[in-house]
Amino acid sequence: MGSVKIPVARRVLGLRPTAVNTILAEVRATPGPVVSLMRGEPDLRTPAHIVEAATESLAAGRTTYPDQRGEVRLREAVAGKLERDNGVCYDPATEILVTTGATFGIYVAITAMLNEGDAVMLPDPVYDAYLSPLRLAGAVPVPVSAEIVNGRFLLTEEALEAAWRPECKALLLNTPWNPVGTVFTGVELARIGAFCERRNLALISDEIYEAIVYEGHTHTSPAALSPELRERTVLVNALSKTYAMTGWRVGYCAAPAAFVQAMLLVLQQSSRGPALFVQDAAAAALSGPQECVEEMRAEYSRRRTRVVRALAGIPGCQVMAPEGGFFAMLDIRGLGVPSEVVRRRLLTEFGVVVIHGAAYGPSGEGTLRVSFASGGETLATGLERLRTGLESYAKG
Repeated sequence: MGSVKIPVARRVLGLRPTAVNTILAEVRATPGPVVSLMRGEPDLRTPAHIVEAATESLAAGRTTYPDQRGEVRLREAVAGKLERDNGVCYDPATEILVTTGATFGIYVAITAMLNEGDAVMLPDPVYDAYLSPLRLAGAVPVPVSAEIVNGRFLLTEEALEAAWRPECKALLLNTPWNPVGTVFTGVELARIGAFCERRNLALISDEIYEAIVYEGHTHTSPAALSPELRERTVLVNALSKTYAMTGWRVGYCAAPAAFVQAMLLVLQQSSRGPALFVQDAAAAALSGPQECVEEMRAEYSRRRTRVVRALAGIPGCQVMAPEGGFFAMLDIRGLGVPSEVVRRRLLTEFGVVVIHGAAYGPSGEGTLRVSFASGGETLATGLERLRTGLESYAKG
């Protein structure tokens, strides 16, 4: 048979697999068992009361098409959560949109906001899955170089100003910051917000790791800082990390009413939204008891401590204890070897999977991202192999 002559759009030809998917392909081709410290997939179970809410909803026949804006009960639960946890008020009738996960929420926001040739500023390093939605929208990513200061990645006003150009229309930020673990303080966010106001930029704020913070660090939503910043912020979130609901695919956006209406027009062409029983479960998660969130945070805190202790004292390496999220960056610049070279050897010779920081942008070079989303034997074995492999480098 001859080849199928189906054209591929130019906007698709520029897309690349994410770092996780690229490395997964290498893992499948690697002989022998491997242990993964790579993915952001919690190994905790969805809390029982959330599962029960979905089961009851199914039993009640809640399996028809949902309201594409999101069911009223869930939008009200989102509004209640944002006021309770973030100190910011949104009208559930006009300022909240339910989406099939945070990734789709970002896609809808970008598509509704940007024209061909517009530019969007992103921290570097940053979660690489943001890049493809930008390119599909015809937009241009503009990296903002971060720097490591006292074991912490920083995004400065000077770096923002140096990267800005007139075609920039928005800044896409996530806090806690994936992959590097920084939780922006209120003062830092106020400076970033002032930059957005000065340069007339919208702010897309991905807050999916908000509940996973450590040692006195607290999450602040930019929208809560001032009425002016609220008017230019699109808040994006989901239940995947906070409630161990990655496979449920339910998230939400909050923004001024006129922009939510624009996002709804995009969503209506792309998705029917999460299933009714999933939305009912999500409403139960946001409105119900929150002790499960604190228990989850305590468990991740224990794993974070294990990572920091297990990787301490390796010559040429320094653990950057995360302020939030469930990834620790390991500064390996002292080894004098490119991060991807180290990552590949750790996989092929020591059977442990991590991601090299350069996969998230040039400013991530010289680091490795280590996930502790999974605990137990996976974490213990992975850390043992990782330490052995890095010590072998340190010995030359």
